[in-house]
Amino acid sequence: MSEKKEKSPLRKRADEIKPYVCKNVIVVLENPADWKNVGMVIRNVNAIGAEKVYVVDEARQMPESWQDMRAHKTLFKASASAVKWTFVKRFDDTGSCLQHLQKNNFRSVATSPHIKGKKNASVEVANFTKYKKLAMWFGNESDGISDLAIESCDLCVSIPMHGIIESFNLAVSTGIVLYEVTKQRRAFEASRRRTIPT
Repeated sequence: MSEKKEKSPLRKRADEIKPYVCKNVIVVLENPADWKNVGMVIRNVNAIGAEKVYVVDEARQMPESWQDMRAHKTLFKASASAVKWTFVKRFDDTGSCLQHLQKNNFRSVATSPHIKGKKNASVEVANFTKYKKLAMWFGNESDGISDLAIESCDLCVSIPMHGIIESFNLAVSTGIVLYEVTKQRRAFEASRRRTIPT
């Protein structure tokens, strides 16, 4: 009988953190221009504990399969190897990504300044526990989020800024928003566990 193979330290760590990953939180990047930013977002998603990354890539610059993404030098280096441990899926266009999310009962939230006619909230007061399955949309570094994505979102959230420069890069924006999203959802899950009778 063969001996059971010892798990690597990284595999052990992956097993240890699994219970802390916020299930059903997907980060959607719509047509990112800089693949280093994509890698840094993947790093944020892994470090903060969201579940997956979806990338809308209409220019079709990104590798098709997750296995190929894991071997992509820019993604691997910028993500500090997090692309090996974080599920990433690409879509050819915004419509197909939205269709996939809707089919799987995800509700979408856009990170965008105030949009007339939409429900708007600042990131620190928005309720990210309202929906069981949540997709957080982040737009292109220069053009922002498309009208199609905005129309399909239930809420638009913004990050308050108080400087002369009123914008963050993609990696910083995802870090700020995801920290709040996952903090709220972990606290909500913990409170539900405390109220369920044993």
